[in-house]
Amino acid sequence: MYDIIGDIHGHASRLEQLLERMGYERDADGWQHPDRQAIFVGDFIDRGPEQIETYRLVRSMIDRGAALAVMGNHEFNAVAFKTPHPEQPGERLRLHTEKNRNQHAAFLEQVGEDSALHDEMVAWFKMLPLYLDLEGLRVVHACWHDASLETLTPLLDERQCLHADAWLDAARKGTDAYNATETLLKGLEIPLPPGERFLDKDGYERQHIRTRWWSHGAGTYRSVAMLDDATRETLPDEPVPSDVLPGYTDEKAVFVGHYWLRGTPEPMSDRVACLDYTVTEPAPEGKLTAYRWTEEKSIDRDAFFWV
Repeated sequence: MYDIIGDIHGHASRLEQLLERMGYERDADGWQHPDRQAIFVGDFIDRGPEQIETYRLVRSMIDRGAALAVMGNHEFNAVAFKTPHPEQPGERLRLHTEKNRNQHAAFLEQVGEDSALHDEMVAWFKMLPLYLDLEGLRVVHACWHDASLETLTPLLDERQCLHADAWLDAARKGTDAYNATETLLKGLEIPLPPGERFLDKDGYERQHIRTRWWSHGAGTYRSVAMLDDATRETLPDEPVPSDVLPGYTDEKAVFVGHYWLRGTPEPMSDRVACLDYTVTEPAPEGKLTAYRWTEEKSIDRDAFFWV
């Protein structure tokens, strides 16, 4: 039996509150449940005030067998930001632009850039799998996408972690590996019609939208976009091509994070649940959210927990 826990973003105190509410107990070695196991959907770092504490709490649970985890896009970016580019001396896999550094600033400040702890955490992030395909359920940070999984399979070890020599392709824009990794960790994106654009939550101009990839059939750019209501209303209400969204029809439930949802946690479909409800925002809007899975195939709206 599993409890799947959404994006934490350095809010260790809220994670402890959630674990306590769900019946987990703390001893000298950390947190555990008498007969359940937690699964974290990634995005442990960036933004929040307790990123080191979050790392230590999550890692201690995994080390003792009390939890599993997958990589989030923020852990992927942290690895790429730190890793030297093998073909471009002085550069990193993720460029140290002002935008990229600003997105990572809280982590670097709390950890200490290029400190021993920084090295330790990045090395641990590299060991996180990109997805989990377990008996009865699946966990991936943003999107379960068969074509992307097929592309990445040769680059992964038996634990679904990227091989050491695969990071360059996975971080290099324009490669098949990069596009596949982006889809799993950030969602399936499609381009808007020519000339259309919008500003994301950080004020950056975008010409692509993340989609409701699990949906079937036709929709409009406005209806399939994973955006807040105000931003979505600015998108064109034109139909997207009918073959753009892969849909999700498999029997296993899929649990994701990533999408900064608001309101009361609820199923995205009968097989898909998102557990990212903007924990970085003040209560009551921001919620650290979990789902208590008890082998059901359809998502149960009464199985969500949050603090």
